[in-house]
Amino acid sequence: MSSINLWYATRATGIVALVLLSATVTLGILTAGRARSALPAFARADIHRRISALTVVFLAIHVVTSVVDSYVHIRWSTIVVPFTSSYHSFWLALGTIGVDLFLAVAISSALRQHISARSWRVLHWLAYLSWPVAVAHSLGMGTDTELDWVLGLVALCITSVVVATAWRIWESARATSRLPETLNTPRRSIRARLGAATASQGARS
Repeated sequence: MSSINLWYATRATGIVALVLLSATVTLGILTAGRARSALPAFARADIHRRISALTVVFLAIHVVTSVVDSYVHIRWSTIVVPFTSSYHSFWLALGTIGVDLFLAVAISSALRQHISARSWRVLHWLAYLSWPVAVAHSLGMGTDTELDWVLGLVALCITSVVVATAWRIWESARATSRLPETLNTPRRSIRARLGAATASQGARS
């Protein structure tokens, strides 16, 4: 494959990978927040896994074509070790960090049956961190950001994740406000009961 074809492949797969990653994060937020949907929970979880798998595929193609392309010099080590290339060092390092974070999520998901639920949950949160890093890498490194349709697509990705995150925060706050006072502030409730019991015993004596 010629250098120009590799360059086009890198650009195209990078854009697709960002869209898929945004869809994965958005769906993950909505699924974790138990958003209302016509689909059952197992179907949403299956869609989430499939989109995540597609993200890994396009991300792998994006990375490999970037390294193989002879137009710029990017080492294989740069895939996992940031700041090891002089080509757009900072923005490329962000891409490397994003890959590392997403790989940690992918590997932990593949090994979910062999690690604790708490460890898996902590590692899975890295997906939310990898997304803004990937967006920054795309805006700073991407040569297509001068195109209006690409900027519109990136804006749509950002909007979807921001709206989903805002909904999740709002739903969590509303659910907490609906809890009984004894559940919201259990320690205060216990202290109040102990105080009332002590006062009652003092009055009897």
